[in-house]
Amino acid sequence: MALDLHTVTSRRRADMVDRLTTDGVLTDSLLRDALLRLPREVLLPHAYVRVSGPGADPIDWRLLDGSHPDDRQEWLDLIHSDESILLQRDGEPLDALPRGPVTGGHMTSMSTYTPATIEALQAMELGPEQRYLELGPGPGVSLALAAAVTGPGLATGVERDGPMAAFAQRNLDRLGVGAEVIEGDALEGHQARAPYDRIHSGIGVPCVPVPWMEQLAPGGRLLTTLATRTPSWPGQLLVTRTAAGTVEAVLRGRPRGYRPLLGYRWLNAVDHRARIKDDPGTARSTPLTPPPDDAYGFWLAAAYLAPGLVRDFQAETMTIVAPEDDSWAVAGPGNGAVRVHGPRDVWAELETLHARWEQAGQPERYRVDLRDSSGAQHVTSGAGSKALSWTLPPLTAVPRQAP
Repeated sequence: MALDLHTVTSRRRADMVDRLTTDGVLTDSLLRDALLRLPREVLLPHAYVRVSGPGADPIDWRLLDGSHPDDRQEWLDLIHSDESILLQRDGEPLDALPRGPVTGGHMTSMSTYTPATIEALQAMELGPEQRYLELGPGPGVSLALAAAVTGPGLATGVERDGPMAAFAQRNLDRLGVGAEVIEGDALEGHQARAPYDRIHSGIGVPCVPVPWMEQLAPGGRLLTTLATRTPSWPGQLLVTRTAAGTVEAVLRGRPRGYRPLLGYRWLNAVDHRARIKDDPGTARSTPLTPPPDDAYGFWLAAAYLAPGLVRDFQAETMTIVAPEDDSWAVAGPGNGAVRVHGPRDVWAELETLHARWEQAGQPERYRVDLRDSSGAQHVTSGAGSKALSWTLPPLTAVPRQAP
């Protein structure tokens, strides 16, 4: 006898929660209960699957419709997996998307992969009766979870994309969690309901917008991704305001982060891939063994102190590209060797920076001063002449464009 959809999805949620718990990702009991209670299929009724390989233009997609029996199994597997769920191309309306193959467009909204959502909500120490603000909630998965923990009427989202805001609100209303999505500019926060005990940004920003800080309540926590021009080495910033009003901010490197705000242009290595394969560069010796991927403190510093670099994670050996300088470095073969190409010696910059990082004590976390009277936001690994330090780029440096 075939099981009804409600029974199937309940079991899928339970399996997902068990997996996340076993993997050590999910540790908060309130969040665990929320994940078990909320039918995520209501918030994610469809999903795009990319068919084209990397670098294809235009891109071929396939839309899975969760209500269609031929798509249901794949759709259920996807929305209960640890993958990001792609939902919208080029700001399109979401009321009647055609099922099946479609060509062209770029993703403008998605649901972040579940482990990242859980880690973010747990890092903020979310609890009942807290006023919660979600910036760039997309389809509202993390907003719904937050509302289930805080209680109805306390969770608000600000979404600049009109069709996505309407889509998310309609589905949240079906869940009955008491969350509201406001169409507006997430960079401005939402003053009408401030101050907030918890602020979570689902978009990466180059620095912390002033309204976010102004709307954070005493005892509050704010969590965001700091976006650089490279997607390779993201940073996660946790801001806390003490009961006395003092602001403390800590920046850490992470394996993955949120996409940057609309209009922010990432560098990429795809256009150089074929050329690098044909000519990996001139071989030379190096004292630098390729740093491990989980040396997040080093790679985060590289994003700022060796700007303009991007990692090609699909390459067989570590490959770092400076696309705007037509330069690259390919590690190997073997330790002690590297191949370099172009006017910019990418690997020499990393050698120098790695030595500085070691002299600074191999920092994995950095303190951020958000209180400079000039408006600048400064990052440092600590005190002393050997500390690594830099200034975050201003928000005005990022072009903000309509979809």
